[in-house]
Amino acid sequence: MHVAGFVIPVPEENQSTYRLWAANSAKLFREYGCLEIVECWEDNVPDGKHTDFRRAVDAKAGEKIVFTWQIWSDKATLEAAEERMSTDPCFDIPEDIPFDPTRLIFGTFTPIHASLRSQGEKRAAS
Repeated sequence: MHVAGFVIPVPEENQSTYRLWAANSAKLFREYGCLEIVECWEDNVPDGKHTDFRRAVDAKAGEKIVFTWQIWSDKATLEAAEERMSTDPCFDIPEDIPFDPTRLIFGTFTPIHASLRSQGEKRAAS
């Protein structure tokens, strides 16, 4: 498994436009081999003492933070997809994108621990 993560400042009034953009983008990423995408809209993003999500992306007043990640089968699959996507006009940044793409942050990660969602399992009381 390999994970690509993003932090994106999105104007609050663009939430519905962003949701549509994200859903359409997810279809394209799936065509390139992405296994799962999770898009999260800010709920509680506190200001930090040294740094925080807002400062990391130079968020402006009225912008909300989107935290998103993509799950890929492995690093090689992601890298091959990124190379193919770089020449696919479907991935050209449109003028009406609902956020400023120059301020998003992005990274890829190799998991060192993963805990699967529980299926109703409860820890036995001691």
